[in-house]
Amino acid sequence: MIPFPILHQVIMYEMGWSKVTEKPNVLEMKNIVKNFPGVQALKNAELTVRDGEIHALMGENGAGKSTLMKCLIGIHPQTSGEIYFNGNLIENYSTADTLKMGISMIHQELNPVENRPIMENIWLGREPKNRFGLVDHQKMYEMSKEVLEIIDLKEDPRTEMRHLTVAKMQMIEIAKAISYNAKLIIMDEPTSALTSREVDQLFGIMRKLKENGKSIIYISHKLDEIFAIADRVTVLRDGEYVGTEETENLTVEKMINMMVGRDVTDLFPKVTCEIGDVKLEVKNLTGEKLFSNVSFDVRKGEILGVAGLVGAGRTEVIEAIFGIRSKTEGEVWIDGQQVEINSSEDAIRNGMALLTEDRRMNGIFPMLNVLQNMSISNMKKYVGKFNLVNHNDMKEDCTRYIDALSVRTPSMYQRIENLSGGNQQKVLVARWLLTEPEILFLDEPTRGIDVGAKAEIHKLITNLAGQGKTIVMISSELPEVMGMSDRIMVMHEGRVTGIIDNRKDLTQAEIMRYATGAMDEKTA
Repeated sequence: MIPFPILHQVIMYEMGWSKVTEKPNVLEMKNIVKNFPGVQALKNAELTVRDGEIHALMGENGAGKSTLMKCLIGIHPQTSGEIYFNGNLIENYSTADTLKMGISMIHQELNPVENRPIMENIWLGREPKNRFGLVDHQKMYEMSKEVLEIIDLKEDPRTEMRHLTVAKMQMIEIAKAISYNAKLIIMDEPTSALTSREVDQLFGIMRKLKENGKSIIYISHKLDEIFAIADRVTVLRDGEYVGTEETENLTVEKMINMMVGRDVTDLFPKVTCEIGDVKLEVKNLTGEKLFSNVSFDVRKGEILGVAGLVGAGRTEVIEAIFGIRSKTEGEVWIDGQQVEINSSEDAIRNGMALLTEDRRMNGIFPMLNVLQNMSISNMKKYVGKFNLVNHNDMKEDCTRYIDALSVRTPSMYQRIENLSGGNQQKVLVARWLLTEPEILFLDEPTRGIDVGAKAEIHKLITNLAGQGKTIVMISSELPEVMGMSDRIMVMHEGRVTGIIDNRKDLTQAEIMRYATGAMDEKTA
């Protein structure tokens, strides 16, 4: 005789009532409120994650996603609300306690100990000891190899972190999270620096973890990734809970509408701008072991997109032009005149601006406020007689760009480290616009930015081109390169493999052939 509970489930399954197959909840966050001085970051936010589920947490920058996760792991204890993990109410706990409980988080901003090896970064604070109480380096090495094998990373565990690319540093953070054998893993923008191949590799790891009963909270602004990997999606907006849906029941339009509260009809608002004379010309630029014989030109009013895989040398070329990386040979010409640029000061004097790829390492000053971060590259403008700073002009310019770029901040005196990643990026864009440059180098300008903010940044870029600015935009997102560029330059292993004029007739697959070296030294 079949027991009634089982018979009941069989009957319901036959009737199509799939909810009986739902797994129990591993996490429940109820009515979470978090207040900071001058701002309420979370207002009755909610999140429920099932056992063995990949659950996407979505929302615009400043929606409260990272704050909610920091409440969960004990960085910012919630002002009110309840959190249940494995059915138990958890309270008055620290980040160390959450790790012991089985909750691990991979943060959006990487914080590696760069002058120490991979294995020490993985086991920092948990180093295996020998019988004398000393660190057992051989055992740490072996344990690290086992963890790295799980994510198919071939690096020697003794390699110092400073020798790794940003993408590989991200993979090490994933390895560290796995090493805790956590029941629940939080991944905050884990693919921001990964190639498509590495993203596929990560998704394979995530599926294996799911099969082994692990639950994953996945935060990403890349909608295609959400549809590819997530079982369910929870959306926050302005710190409040909007809703939770099965991914299979969502469309791109519905998800965007849930996040921004409106329809984003034009993500790539590229308009045809008047293209003028050549503004910037680079001839045979070469940097030792990084790039060689790179030549291209960009005109006034033109957006030149630069595509390529991670490690192609795109960033290194731009940094060499801007004077912050040495070159062994090559020339830079502006308005038909050769210029010598050996420092960022030289570049700025020649009307250049550079939005760097890694805003945390090379962009923001975390301890300074929004006003200071925004104006720091243009201080000469505000210094008057007797070296006194004109704070009124500085505040007026800052307010103008906070409004123009929709920077979400309680005030211009808020520390920039307290802003979301996307709002930090907007502040950096404003910093360089204040210098009134003629040539803008934008390295991954929308990395880590939500879909609504992306549309705003894209609109700003195309408006700048319409004003006659010369723009070189590096992006690892092919739809962005194809949607925003007038021409596309593709690099592979430090060389230009193609400069493509007819971008409208181009496919992502063709760009990838240039990016992988399959199509070499051609102009389409």
